[in-house]
Amino acid sequence: MPVIHDDEFGKITIRRSARATQVRIRVAPDGTLRASLPLYAPLLLVKKLLKTSRAEIRDILSQSKPTEQYSDGMQIGKSHSLIVKRISGNQPKVSRHGQQILAQLPVGVDLNSSEISRLVRDAIIAALRIEAKSYLPKRLSFLAQKYGLNYTNVRFSHASGRWGSCSSNGTISLNIALMKLPFELIDYVIIHELCHTKQMNHSTEFWNLVEMADPDYKTHRRRMKSETPTI
Repeated sequence: MPVIHDDEFGKITIRRSARATQVRIRVAPDGTLRASLPLYAPLLLVKKLLKTSRAEIRDILSQSKPTEQYSDGMQIGKSHSLIVKRISGNQPKVSRHGQQILAQLPVGVDLNSSEISRLVRDAIIAALRIEAKSYLPKRLSFLAQKYGLNYTNVRFSHASGRWGSCSSNGTISLNIALMKLPFELIDYVIIHELCHTKQMNHSTEFWNLVEMADPDYKTHRRRMKSETPTI
């Protein structure tokens, strides 16, 4: 199936259907976007919908049900943990306290029910964003200086099926879900995007540049295939 790439939303898979009468965008099970359109409709229609409906698409992504199953005591990112506390009342509450995400749930309420998982996901996004903004800019700056690579700006996202991206003007976007990864894989993604500031492609020259900074990039690249940026 054809694929297009968007700077904010990442990979978007295109599906043509004889039954489709208009362009529709939805979230796939892996957290990426899928666009369906009539058989002979131009791809330009998908790009136009992306341009005019970004707010709606962000909302769809933010409300999509998380695929991860939550559990009491699970680690969140590098420094947070999820704690479940049973309460006698009937009003559930999920909040962040320091490095804990505290889910206060009435007896019998399932942590992975649709309503509660959405609250937990929102708290996790907030926690990962805090961690990402604390760690990633410093690491990006360090690796850029170490390997003589330059970028103009850094921004963060979570509504994306990509771990990172690099624009033609040198702006690097990093997914806050990177904080779920081991540190060596975080470095691999950062190095990958930094190398795009010199090679905006995946040519042999690009991978040679990646290898100079990350000699084990092939191993890291394989390991990334089992990871997903979905939060």
